[in-house]
Amino acid sequence: MLSFVQMNKILLTSLYLFILPCIAYTQINLSYYLPVDVTYDPAIPTPAEVVGHEVGEWHITHDKLVFYMNALAEASDRVTLSEYARTYENRPLLLLAISSPENHANMDQIMENHHSLTDPDRSANLELNKMPVVVNLGYSVHGNEPSGSNASMLTAYYYAAAQGEKIDELLENAIILIDPSLNPDGLNRFATWVNMHKSATTVTDPASREFNEVWPNGRTNHYWFDLNRDWMPVVHPESRGRISKFHEWRPNVLTDHHEMGPNATYFFQPGIPDRTHPLTPQINQDLTAAIAEYHADILDEAQVLYYTKEVFDDFYYGKGSTYPDVFGSVGILFEQASSRGHAQESIHGVIEFPFTIRNQFLTSLSTVEGSHALRADLHEYRRSYYRDMRNEADNAQIKAIVVGDAYDRGRNFHLADLLSHHNVEMYELSRDLQVDGNEFRAGRALVIPVAQAEYKFIEAMFERRIEFPDSLFYDISTWTLPFAFNMPFAELNQRQFNQSLLGNRIIGPELPAGSVAGGRSNYAYMFEWDEYYAPRTLYRLQKLGIRTKVASRPLTAITTEGPKEFSYGSILVALGIQNVSEEEIFNTLVEAAKEDGVNIYNITRGLSAAGIDLGSPGMNNLEQPRVAILAGPGISNLEVGEIWHQLDQRYRIPLTIIDKHRFGNTDLSRYNRIIMTQGNYNDLTDSDVESLKHWLRSGGVLILQKNAITWARNREIINIDRKEGEEYSYDRNIPYVDLQAARGAQVIGGSIFNGRLDVTHPVGYGYRRENIHVFRNSTLFFDPPENPFATPLTLTDDPLASGYISDYNLEMSENTASVIVNRFGNGRVISFVDNPNFRAFWYGKNKLFANALFFGHTIQLVSAGE
Repeated sequence: MLSFVQMNKILLTSLYLFILPCIAYTQINLSYYLPVDVTYDPAIPTPAEVVGHEVGEWHITHDKLVFYMNALAEASDRVTLSEYARTYENRPLLLLAISSPENHANMDQIMENHHSLTDPDRSANLELNKMPVVVNLGYSVHGNEPSGSNASMLTAYYYAAAQGEKIDELLENAIILIDPSLNPDGLNRFATWVNMHKSATTVTDPASREFNEVWPNGRTNHYWFDLNRDWMPVVHPESRGRISKFHEWRPNVLTDHHEMGPNATYFFQPGIPDRTHPLTPQINQDLTAAIAEYHADILDEAQVLYYTKEVFDDFYYGKGSTYPDVFGSVGILFEQASSRGHAQESIHGVIEFPFTIRNQFLTSLSTVEGSHALRADLHEYRRSYYRDMRNEADNAQIKAIVVGDAYDRGRNFHLADLLSHHNVEMYELSRDLQVDGNEFRAGRALVIPVAQAEYKFIEAMFERRIEFPDSLFYDISTWTLPFAFNMPFAELNQRQFNQSLLGNRIIGPELPAGSVAGGRSNYAYMFEWDEYYAPRTLYRLQKLGIRTKVASRPLTAITTEGPKEFSYGSILVALGIQNVSEEEIFNTLVEAAKEDGVNIYNITRGLSAAGIDLGSPGMNNLEQPRVAILAGPGISNLEVGEIWHQLDQRYRIPLTIIDKHRFGNTDLSRYNRIIMTQGNYNDLTDSDVESLKHWLRSGGVLILQKNAITWARNREIINIDRKEGEEYSYDRNIPYVDLQAARGAQVIGGSIFNGRLDVTHPVGYGYRRENIHVFRNSTLFFDPPENPFATPLTLTDDPLASGYISDYNLEMSENTASVIVNRFGNGRVISFVDNPNFRAFWYGKNKLFANALFFGHTIQLVSAGE
């Protein structure tokens, strides 16, 4: 029987021979890449023997990459391979572990010793010089930065096939983990694009279609998310699997290989010293710099230009090169000037794809070499890091954090799920607690003791920081989790905390199931809108044709268990007005309660004990959202993707994504909700705009985000005013060299603001507190309209909660609008100045967006423009 390797050789060689006459290749072979100071085992297949072409000749597609890594694992006793996740498009994510056969045989003991470094009770007597260093090489988290994934084949081949004492000694003292593609869906999307545009005669003109992907491009995953921002939020399967593997292996060093513009050179960390997160110890940066010497040596020998300590920072712990820093590891970012295809002109001449691959391969080797040489230092860093963390936690004034929402178990679950992926020890609150004016209910809040191994991660996730040594940030400047989840939280001191607050430990959290209290009804059902997945329950009913209503006033309804209070936004399913059978309605509600975590109540009569009755005009009829969103060039694929993900994965609502250039040919009557996110819509024709206005006059609900508001204002769809302030002027004495920094200081890269929400407004349904935290990453400031009911959410007069903002922008942001509602004919326009779905982990504002979808048509306004 033919082996896996043999079968793939036959298949791919046949394909290779079939296409050979069509394309004239530049001859590339392994000698361009590989060191010549070792020999190579001929029994180990080269990439070309498996995938049918040399590395760099074509862009590797993900399926071929998987073929090769499987073939390598089959052929070499140095290599083991595991699949740790599947993408949304069902592509496997792989991790190779390469070391000596002896280490593989003894891996359980090696890893037990390795993990002991995080436990001060066990780490003191470990012989660090005898412990292998663990190095994780991660490639191409951005799919259209492909040199990394293509280099992964060379790295894997080298460590599997190279022979000699040098290699034997290295593999005896190192475990090399290779993650060949951090973003398989994006990589395959990009490889398909550039390969389909490759010419037989090399074209290097930057204007060529090969170098200019169509929207949304291959950078992102299936839902167009930047996976290099998801290491902390762990929203996506790629990240969730990767973080599990990180904590399984706890690498001493983790690399993150990227690309940048063609006119750049090569970057490796350390980054800008002043923009390293203050919680990261200096020894981390010192070790990064020590390993950087090895990068410099190998790139000097190859005559490659490079730089460090500029442009890139080490601040946001949600990025691949920074996440390890809060766990006693060293994360290292690499950025290679990109060919963005096979060969492209640059200011340094034509940059060819093999050249970009070689540099990523060389710095992979230098990372392993440097880590191997510094392994005792890296182990000592890990050991001392966790010893110091224990001392810090023991001496901290804060002894525990309690956090949770008494009304929303869904958000509580998602916070617990996030924290559990990062090895945070937490417990259910065992009894009701009131602290600093916040009330926490037993079983509906988390208690997180700070005396635990991951104390520093907890500190980083809950900190509020408003002072910074630098005013520039490569990414967001804050991510305070209870603010992101819009949850009350309290930090407990020695007097406030005791072990009796700890209920059951939370391991592998699951969304709690709800119930249909009172069983099958003969009159009506109701459920509150507080729960995170209540929108999913409502849409389940609506898609079956079940008529639903929303309570615009509180009431106390009569249930089988007695009077029950229902707040603003509670949903009514009255049986007497349905065309769907009562049995199907009940079965649907039972399924929804179980899967969505919503408690549903059997209502026995229409006369309420207090508040409005079930037949009141204050019970507004609802319509099933039929949702479309504009997409295409000039529009933020990130924001479109966030909404697509929210509706598809969480609410299970179908979303029609309409290319902007097709808008004029679209039958808008199919939709009652249209969404326009951050983007440029100036290419919509006058006819397109008139069609949109006609649709609005007929009762549609238009939802705008960020600068789509400005476009609608300019096209006289809404009437709102930009906040006027004195024009910002730069200090005349600023030297030219500081020009970029001065401009950057006026950017809001991502900060958190205090907001005030009208919880009686349909946009505010499902919230119990008027205090809310708003994420903002723009300098759009709008005055609230004169109509006070048109602005359900504003920033406060003391707006900054956490993060960086300049004094000028802070003053401009005071009391500005965050959500504005306008009337246009019979339609409504709901403008979100701030993104309510940011990176799919800003759970605290998702309900605002759901409210716009489900309740936008019920909003009452006096007249247009108010």
